Amino acid sequence: MYTIPFRINTAIAGTLLLLLALLPAHAQLPAPSRTIYKCEVAGKIAYTDVPCLGAKRLDVVPARGVDKLSGTSRVGATVAHEYHQEGMARALKPLLGMNEQQYATAVRRQALDARAQRECRVLEAAIVDHERIDQHGLARESKETLAQDTLSLRQRYHELRC
Repeated sequence: MYTIPFRINTAIAGTLLLLLALLPAHAQLPAPSRTIYKCEVAGKIAYTDVPCLGAKRLDVVPARGVDKLSGTSRVGATVAHEYHQEGMARALKPLLGMNEQQYATAVRRQALDARAQRECRVLEAAIVDHERIDQHGLARESKETLAQDTLSLRQRYHELRC
């Protein structure tokens, strides 16, 4: 019997297994740096990256570099890193089954300890559920309670840098 020698880099295999374990079954929120909240304060609209009571969450995509008149594109280190991460997500999608947002979330959360990662997953599911409930008509008392609960969940999610 002839066998083909096959070696796998253990660091890569470990990373792939970790990423697979981090894949949640529910919808994911965007990165905290890309979340903007539309708040109404004293009758005026304010946009902030910090959660506030009764805020509407807006997902934003920052500009990605500037094209010169010469036709060349100039991007900073952060955008170059995002391009690299997106390329990795596309390359690993057949193996991991993650889209670009899920992959970015998994990579970002790798820096967190296991307790914080679990808390992020629980918070994320709760926030998504609260936002779905908020879309339905509720009594005023229920709506105020829901808004307060959503605010506390969003603040903790923001503190953890999920």
